[in-house]
Amino acid sequence: MGVNSITLVGRAGRDPEVRYFESGSVVANLTLAVNRRSRDDEPDWFNLEIWGKQAQVAADYVRKGALVGIIGSFKLDRWTDRASGEERTKPVIRVDRLELLGSKRDGEGGGGMGSGMGGGFGGGSPSEEEVPF
Repeated sequence: MGVNSITLVGRAGRDPEVRYFESGSVVANLTLAVNRRSRDDEPDWFNLEIWGKQAQVAADYVRKGALVGIIGSFKLDRWTDRASGEERTKPVIRVDRLELLGSKRDGEGGGGMGSGMGGGFGGGSPSEEEVPF
């Protein structure tokens, strides 16, 4: 039996890119910057993929700089590059649960409300020096 679970708290690196499908499905993609303990270190960047109702929450409320918490799993997207014919890979976090953690003053759309998916993330807002942008 294996475990593939990732929990991250960080700031959205950009507004979500949202796609709607004829089937009614919705997907949101965005990046997440997670600071390391040392202020001298660069943040780690993660590509997020969010589906369904959680994707709609991201589309409606997450904006660049918003503080969010996620629980998800790691996956490796694979495809063949059309130009070179080479196999490419990209690590992605498939989000199962999204929590909006920022306060209303953290940014428009960061919202202090949860996504309605329950609690589970603590901590306050990071100081101005901790924000990667």
